Amino acid sequence: MSPRLPLAITEDQTPIRDRLHHYLCAQLEFDCVLTAGSMEDFFQRLPTASAPPVLVLCNIGLPGRSGIEGLPLVLERLPEAQVLLLSMFTDAARVFEAIYAGAAGYLVQNTPLPDLKSHLLAVAAGGSPISPAVARHVLQAFRLRPPVAENRLTPREQEIVTAVEQGLSYKLIADAFGITLDTVKNHLRAVYRKLHINSKGELLALALKRRG
Repeated sequence: MSPRLPLAITEDQTPIRDRLHHYLCAQLEFDCVLTAGSMEDFFQRLPTASAPPVLVLCNIGLPGRSGIEGLPLVLERLPEAQVLLLSMFTDAARVFEAIYAGAAGYLVQNTPLPDLKSHLLAVAAGGSPISPAVARHVLQAFRLRPPVAENRLTPREQEIVTAVEQGLSYKLIADAFGITLDTVKNHLRAVYRKLHINSKGELLALALKRRG
């Protein structure tokens, strides 16, 4: 029999966290080494885990740092880990942000427990599961998006877009170019207007489409 996979669960709603823990920790494939109610709680408990998690099941809508915001920090501490996100949100912009943050998969929160187990095992095997409802929104976002007009961006706007695609925060971008935070935001507002988009997530979606 294969070794059990060290699993961490991060969910702020106690009944949901208990349900996930009760079901998944009873499965022979998993070894539940950590449960937490927030990202902050996750990092506080991580040093006491019996083994480093290789699978992390995490809700997006957490108190404090969100699942998407905390994801790069998880991967920094656990570079071998695969993170599967759960969310009640299915909008494409949020999905693209999650993908760029390093998510291995994105599932709706009401995914049946047996399916959740299968998806976790798929992630461990190198897969990237996405709930059908989420995938539909992503495909619609690609179909409805107007042609990209990146040639209309100024050199500075293009530099800032590249920095955003690389995962830099607005503050780090401001520091890197020696400009104010408000100037960064003004440049991005101009970029959104020229590209006919409304959010950072849609900007990342364009980058993903271009690279694909």
